[in-house]
Amino acid sequence: MRIFSSKPIMMYAMGILLIVISTGIVFSQFMSNYIILLLVLLTEYIILMMILHYVFDKYVKPIRKATDTLDELVRGNFRARMYHPATGSMASLLMKINALARSLSDLSINEKMQAEQLSTVIENIQSGLVLIDEKGYIHLVNQNFISIFGKTERDYLGYLYYDVLDNEKIHKTIQLTFLYEENVKDSIMVENGVKQYFEVVGAPIFDDRNMLKGAVLVLYDITELKKLEAMRKDFVANVSHELKTPITSIRGFSETLLDDDLHDKETARHFLGIINEESKRLQTLIEDLLALSKLEKEDSRLVFTSINMSQLLEEVIPMMNQQATQSGIKLKVEAERDLTFVADMNGVKQVLINLLANAINYSHKEDEVSLTVGKQNDFIHITITDTGIGIPNEALSRIFERFYRVDKARSRNTGGTGLGLAIVKHIVELHKGKIHVESELEIGTTFHIYFPIQ
Repeated sequence: MRIFSSKPIMMYAMGILLIVISTGIVFSQFMSNYIILLLVLLTEYIILMMILHYVFDKYVKPIRKATDTLDELVRGNFRARMYHPATGSMASLLMKINALARSLSDLSINEKMQAEQLSTVIENIQSGLVLIDEKGYIHLVNQNFISIFGKTERDYLGYLYYDVLDNEKIHKTIQLTFLYEENVKDSIMVENGVKQYFEVVGAPIFDDRNMLKGAVLVLYDITELKKLEAMRKDFVANVSHELKTPITSIRGFSETLLDDDLHDKETARHFLGIINEESKRLQTLIEDLLALSKLEKEDSRLVFTSINMSQLLEEVIPMMNQQATQSGIKLKVEAERDLTFVADMNGVKQVLINLLANAINYSHKEDEVSLTVGKQNDFIHITITDTGIGIPNEALSRIFERFYRVDKARSRNTGGTGLGLAIVKHIVELHKGKIHVESELEIGTTFHIYFPIQ
């Protein structure tokens, strides 16, 4: 705070001195004793100076301090305060000025906090955001918007939107928002190395008098939704294709039988056998679809029980051994004794059956399929290895997709539905387990499955 100058006091003192001198000149005409006159004038000067000091210290100095404090507040220094001993109305004035300063300081702090909070929200929102005034100038862009379109904040702020944004759909959205003064939606595709899809929403901004003051543009990332939509379309197309083949066969051969006089029993038996096989395939496909649908439900629940691995293998291996023998495949099993863990019995059994069936179906005659079970840290580690045809590297990331087939002709010939590995993956994930695959063409494939012990 500025130190108060003594210049006004000197001016007032000089004024008092002139008054005393004038008084002395007047009194000198009536008084002959100059010593008494001098004493009177000196006493008068002292008294007037004391009065001047009292008035200055009591009123003038606090007012000057109050003025300087208010100047500091006007300049934005809300920490400025008045410290001066005063009484009466002057003390009340000083207290109110200090109270005003505290209120302004609190208000400034609150506004700063709110601005920081708003800035934090805007910068961390997962959507791109642009604020445009009624003249089309950009006043705000968040970091997500910059990451979508590139450049820096300086390249957008203060510019007309159509000068710095190249997308025509964005231009149209902004123009329609200003034209109709209501929310407008559209979608765009942005390609920065990868394709990204965004829903663009323009919303008008109004003031207290309902006058249009600008618009806010929000870009929502809908890339995942687009992927899900594509997956849904692919799923519907694949299901339709998979169902079409057996249904066409059943219908075609049944119509042939209906048109024939059935005298050729051998042909009729052959056709009925085909219808029977296709109906089994159709039933298997529907059962797998229902099983996958059940596993994908959010409220899907598993029945967890304590499982003894040796007992589980005694149920699964004889059935799989028979299938392996029919295909000329050798099935080898190695499992540690007394392995127990908590899991869904039917789910684990289905994982073993699906993977062992795949290993057998995609192996050559006289190849070997091995099943190894052991304990690894807090997991039961199941390894299924074959020496079959293998999987190409480009297909490894897709084998768990529904209806994806590495060898389409062989898969259908073995009765596969294309859903087995998708079901396996869902079962393992519902157990909070892990699954991954290693493979080389014409060398073989190994699946690693980890089920938590608890």
